[in-house]
Amino acid sequence: MRNSDIAQIFREIALYLEMQEEPFKPRAYEKVAYALEALEEPVEELYKRGGIKELRNIPGVGQAIGEKIEEIIRTGKLKYYEDLRKEMPVDIHGLTAIEGVGPKSVKVLYEQLGIKGVDDLERAARSGKIRGLPHFGEKMEQKILKGIEFLKQGSGRFPLGSVLPLVAEIEERLRGLPEVEAVTVAGSVRRRKETIGDADLLAISSKPERVMDYFTSMPEVMHVHGKGMTKTMVKLKNRMDVDLRVVPKESFGAALSYFTGSKDHNVALRRIAQEKGLKLNEYGLFRGEKRVAGETEEEIYKALGLSYIPPELRENQGEVEAARKGKLPEFIAYGDLRGDLQIQTTWTDGANSIEEMAGEAKRLGLEYIAITDHTKSLAMTGGSDEKKLLRQMEAIDKINKSLKGITILKGAEVNINKDGTLDIKDEVLGKLDVVGIAVHSHFNLPRKEMTERIIKAMHNPHADILFHPTGRVIQKREPYDVDMEAVIETAKETGTVLEIDAYPDRLDLKDEHIRKAVEAGVKLVIDSDAHSVNHIRFLEFGVAQARRGWAKKSDVLNTRPLKEFLRCLKHP
Repeated sequence: MRNSDIAQIFREIALYLEMQEEPFKPRAYEKVAYALEALEEPVEELYKRGGIKELRNIPGVGQAIGEKIEEIIRTGKLKYYEDLRKEMPVDIHGLTAIEGVGPKSVKVLYEQLGIKGVDDLERAARSGKIRGLPHFGEKMEQKILKGIEFLKQGSGRFPLGSVLPLVAEIEERLRGLPEVEAVTVAGSVRRRKETIGDADLLAISSKPERVMDYFTSMPEVMHVHGKGMTKTMVKLKNRMDVDLRVVPKESFGAALSYFTGSKDHNVALRRIAQEKGLKLNEYGLFRGEKRVAGETEEEIYKALGLSYIPPELRENQGEVEAARKGKLPEFIAYGDLRGDLQIQTTWTDGANSIEEMAGEAKRLGLEYIAITDHTKSLAMTGGSDEKKLLRQMEAIDKINKSLKGITILKGAEVNINKDGTLDIKDEVLGKLDVVGIAVHSHFNLPRKEMTERIIKAMHNPHADILFHPTGRVIQKREPYDVDMEAVIETAKETGTVLEIDAYPDRLDLKDEHIRKAVEAGVKLVIDSDAHSVNHIRFLEFGVAQARRGWAKKSDVLNTRPLKEFLRCLKHP
């Protein structure tokens, strides 16, 4: 059982306990789910190495939860979880994925209408049965129907962050086979699209039959759609289709370019080839019957008179024309980030202490981080009021005195109230190194009101960074209705930095908004939104998103040394 599978069990336990109005247990299980999901090593390997004692090194795992993980590893199931499901036999994960439907709502819907799953919920909403329930009403009924439609739109696609680790693991396993000369991921995974329909892998091998035998026998494979010497298609247990193609070495670059896509980008390349009297396909670039390029992507782009175009840009959004003129900028690179400006700790809803987050950030090569725990209006996280925030500042000052190689900045993720004011007083905000502001409530305000609310908050002289600017959660919650062009214009006017939230469920800003911000000269930061030490590595997803939005290193402030970064904020 994969880490993500065990994490899902614990996340659902948290939802069931929240349904029962347990006061502290839900958050404990949710924190463990975060930690398990982000572990780089399979939890099963940890257990084999040191039993429950080793499991207790996972953030949030004590003896009781360690025993539950042990039970899952040894038996494939958990009695405690099964008992909760018998007591309340509902699809808790599917129902709570709909915006506006929380665990307590699920309980009411089940007890009053016998609703067990999303199909039941849709039927009840369409027949007008939900509006009559206490605390629901017609508006909530319509919101539920809208949420169900939004969920359907994303059906069959997977967030990049949920599939990339598995695809990368399969790639590494294939690379380790003696029969494989080379292997790489292609398709939308390589382009780092925010959601993935299926995955493509390309390999070079002189013994493709053995490679295909291995591929189809992987433990993740649920079904083999088709198996051949050059192409095999399987469905994984997570319901995602994965294709493996074995191609000749002389065609590897052409095949990689072709199967990376996008379709529109490939059409543009073929059009250029035709203009030059050439033919481009997955086997190579040809003049008549003679292959003139194909072994590498670089030689194909060069033969077409183009600069090499990074995979993240291949959407036919002007990249081909820029490459033709030699005017592609030097985009931000993986590894360019020096800091992370959104980190949550055990002071609110994080799984790790300030010291632990700093230690992991240092291990990953960062030079500074900002601790940005939530503030008081987000009561569910134990958000900080002014007094608690001041105590945390003192704690950070003490910790910094004993640290070497990394600096902890005093920050906060300050809630934007409905009227655009902030929920922490200005005199306390002025004592912080970094002030992030964010919307966490009243998501359904009309466009004009929401835009005015955010713009007013951005005019606060202490508001340095607008965190996750559109509030979207991929495939779970639509962005709130906000005029992003007005937000970008205000960012330019006020010097407010816009965040690219790298957390895989968010990737907020979208690539199109990043590009508009870059074109407007608005500065950006890339943050992990880490709630666990293992989340800091999510920064790479943010870099990918920045590259898709044509961001250069100079556009992203946390590529700069600490002193230079601080000078770029509103109140350095």
